[in-house]
This record gives sequence, structure tokens and C-alpha cells, in this order.
Amino acid sequence: MDTADVERLIEEGIEDAEATVTKPRVPDEDHEDAHFAAEVVSPAFEGLSLVEQHELVYDALEGHMTTDIHAMEMKTYTPEAYAEHGSDA
Repeated sequence: MDTADVERLIEEGIEDAEATVTKPRVPDEDHEDAHFAAEVVSPAFEGLSLVEQHELVYDALEGHMTTDIHAMEMKTYTPEAYAEHGSDA
């Protein structure tokens, strides 16, 4: 699974989501353990706790967390929070 696949799953699974997915570590070619990092912005996160926001992302990954993805670092934002605190703020 590559970063584009993970982005697609998140964006299709969460209404109006914009996802940016990277691999935060250099993969070990002999032991690829599929570590990803995702930054997700969606109005669907409004009023949800951080845990609930992350659960939405995990749900969007449709079980890939137990097969194709070993670990996922995650930052989730509403559009307003992203404008104030996001990577490019």
C-alpha cells in the first residue's frame, strides 16, 4: 500500500476530507513495516473529541490497519483549526 492509496481511502471515507499522507521514516527494504503519517482536515471532525476524530480515520481505512498498515501517526483538524494551527499556518 502506498501513500496515495491511504489518502484515497481517507478522503473517500470521511466527508469533505483532505488528506496528506507521508512515510515518516526511511523504509527498511528487508522488513517494510508500513509506517504512515497522515494530516487530515475535515468539517466532519467538528464537535468530536480527538479520539473520535482518529476513530473516523481508522474506520475510513477499512481494516487496512490490521493488514497493510503497521502504524499511523495522525494529526486531525477541522478547517478552522487547520487555518489556525495547521502545518502551513
